[in-house]
Amino acid sequence: MATVLSGKTIAFVATDGVEQVELTEPWRAVEEAGATPLLLAPKAGRIQGFNHDDKGDTFAVDRTVADADADSFDGLVLPGGTKNADRLRTDTGAVEFVRAFVDAGKPVGVICHGPWTLVEADAVRGRTLTSWPSLQTDLRNAGANWVDREVVVDANLVSSRKPDDLPAFCAKLVEVMAGPRTDA
Repeated sequence: MATVLSGKTIAFVATDGVEQVELTEPWRAVEEAGATPLLLAPKAGRIQGFNHDDKGDTFAVDRTVADADADSFDGLVLPGGTKNADRLRTDTGAVEFVRAFVDAGKPVGVICHGPWTLVEADAVRGRTLTSWPSLQTDLRNAGANWVDREVVVDANLVSSRKPDDLPAFCAKLVEVMAGPRTDA
């Protein structure tokens, strides 16, 4: 399995307030599968990770979202963290990047509060996904079918609820990113 994503570049879009383990575990999974992960954020420099409510590590941003082109990436991961997701969904550049990615039918992994950015990008209508439970009304109002499961795959969209789901999420994420592209 070490090379199933060889030659692929995966965008991780996050900002200050990202739930650290929801960034680091999927990052490790795609990297171990042979992909090159890159951290994109609305601002250059470093972003602040959190372990729930406590500050964690900081992470170097590889490229700003404004300087990124969705065509340059083979997959996208939107980690959670309440502050992270709330900030991203109000950032026009991040929302446009996510929308371009979804419109291209490329694989997207999203966990916890990450679907807020998909909602803002109008990318959940008619899709089945899961999230942190407090987002279920937002997702349903945006036209999604919300379910309470560890991991959900809907074509090229992989979603999970919380950090406890990371083993299943990471396994499915790599599997979907290794497969053929599925236009939604």
